[in-house]
Amino acid sequence: MEADAFKTLRRMINMRNIFIGGAWPYANGSLHLGRLASILPGDILARYHRAKGDQVLYVSGSDCHGTPVAVQAAQEGVSPGAFASRYHQEFTDCFRTLGFTYDLYTRTDQEQHHRVVRELFLKLLENGHLYRKSTLQCYCEQDQRFLPDRYVEGRCPVCGKQARGDQCDYCSTLLDPADLLERTCKLCGTTPVLRSTEHFYLSLSSFQSTLSDYVESAQGWRENAVRLTRRYLQEGLQDRAATRDLDWGVDVPADGFADKKIYVWIEAVSGYLSASRQWAAETGNRWEDFWLDSAAQDREEPHSITAYYVHGKDNVPFHSLIWPALLTGAGGLHLPDRILACEYMTLEGEKFSTSRNWAVWVPDILSRYEPDSIRYFLTANGPEKRDADFSWREFIHSHNSELLGAFGNFVNRSLVFVNKSFAGKIPSGELAPEWADLIEHLYRDAGQLIEAGHFKEALELIFSHIRKANKYFDSQQPWLQINQAPAACGSTIYTCVQIIANLSSLLNPFIPFSCGKIRGFLSFGEPGWQPVSVPAGQPLQPLTLLFERIDLKQIEEETTRLAAAQNPDLR
Repeated sequence: MEADAFKTLRRMINMRNIFIGGAWPYANGSLHLGRLASILPGDILARYHRAKGDQVLYVSGSDCHGTPVAVQAAQEGVSPGAFASRYHQEFTDCFRTLGFTYDLYTRTDQEQHHRVVRELFLKLLENGHLYRKSTLQCYCEQDQRFLPDRYVEGRCPVCGKQARGDQCDYCSTLLDPADLLERTCKLCGTTPVLRSTEHFYLSLSSFQSTLSDYVESAQGWRENAVRLTRRYLQEGLQDRAATRDLDWGVDVPADGFADKKIYVWIEAVSGYLSASRQWAAETGNRWEDFWLDSAAQDREEPHSITAYYVHGKDNVPFHSLIWPALLTGAGGLHLPDRILACEYMTLEGEKFSTSRNWAVWVPDILSRYEPDSIRYFLTANGPEKRDADFSWREFIHSHNSELLGAFGNFVNRSLVFVNKSFAGKIPSGELAPEWADLIEHLYRDAGQLIEAGHFKEALELIFSHIRKANKYFDSQQPWLQINQAPAACGSTIYTCVQIIANLSSLLNPFIPFSCGKIRGFLSFGEPGWQPVSVPAGQPLQPLTLLFERIDLKQIEEETTRLAAAQNPDLR
């Protein structure tokens, strides 16, 4: 008991407040696997830190504002809110099916979000970080509207490739629509004119020195975030418009701006704070403990704050520069600590294209495949450090060879042996000494990799031990030991059961559904992040297969379905 109490005390002393901000999917269309690959790491982090005993706040939501939502809603004859609700509900259903453990998944078109955004805007204005400026903005005479940056397309003045008005996806240059060459309106294809309009601007340039120091001292950022952010700083930060001529979004709390809204790049990132405050209001918890470094000090708590932000690399400047500038400008709010930006995922060697329907849509793949199979592939083969490719062949082979062939096979043959040779009860035995050390080191090493954002390496490390476990089972030959050396056989199977129990904790951040099944077989509770054991004599609960083999003929069926979705003539 004293040892357990000491462990509990040690965990309390080392406990941290972990904030995890997951990217906000835009509510104008279904999620595809490329977007999901950039969001999934947030749930891995949340599950790991909760198991470790940290206090976790994991939030995200649907980005419901902006012109694309308004335009598509008008085309369908529905309100923007109703249009966004359709996809918000779809996102919520998908995340639930995938096992995401958000503490709050919300949406930006709620009054709570609007109120927090307006408060932040007024704080920036009060602190002298916003100013009014008249500027030329692209106006479409045919559609009779000022165009949001993303609705102005043309050639990038830096690299010459096709780009939209806020950023070039090829060279990552931050742009103003007026900079584009051969500008066109995305809505109708005509050439927009430039008209004068007044807006508030964020004095981003005044944060140049502060943000340079912040970035140089940052630790735990992905290399792509470091590289892109340093480049923007070297080029010199430019002030950016904080309001836009829109009719769907958050009202500007200033006289003379009734026909304008707060710009989405300020409003959307502010969702991390508004969602935290909404969570606190709904649960009675303290959002301050995850946002104010002074909060824990005032309460004499030893907890520190670590804030993770998880998204795609196209969102790097908004999280590494603009959001820190807003937080600094408002004063007293905790800055991002670890920016985990994924690279791009391609599909069968080609870029995902929603316009061409070249995509694997998340609701569709969930209708035919298990969520753990999707979670495993997107982690083991995801775009963590470089662009990665999803192919149906690799997805199905990955499931059959790794999840089923390595992990499922080890669990199944070990536990079936318990039923067959030990009357369904865990045999008496001793944990093999080499495995005691391996398991303890595995928690430490895998945990360090997860905290550093190296999810692929952590998963591979665990699966390398699964392969070792299969070799251990084969080398011990329990099917012979049971007759020739029953005591040794008991220790072999006892060791295998303990390995399985610990794998169900170690793999829970990655493939939680199969790990939950194992905990059901072995009758033990929620996973922690320290070695566990199952007592000898404990009966197994009824077994089921962790994974079913996927027929290889489905590779051709899926590739045919993908081609038909892009080309209706093939249906």
